[in-house]
Amino acid sequence: MKDSTPAALLLGQRVRDMRTKRKLTQQALAEAAGIPQTHVSAIELGQMSPTLITLVRLAVALDCKVAKLVSVLDDAGLPTLLPK
Repeated sequence: MKDSTPAALLLGQRVRDMRTKRKLTQQALAEAAGIPQTHVSAIELGQMSPTLITLVRLAVALDCKVAKLVSVLDDAGLPTLLPK
């Protein structure tokens, strides 16, 4: 796994927050999204950035819009998320 980026950490925290708010385990979210539980874990830890299709799968599984998942990045200030 590569080093965590600020964007990946923020997105991972958003996924975790939404999952726990809905009282889902990582395994339940993974099954609903059709992805391995290890991917959910890696995304939540910021160790893996999801592909666009995985973001869509997570949004469907969490019953939210993709924008709800990624809006946390806008809130952080996009320039601060870019690599130096």
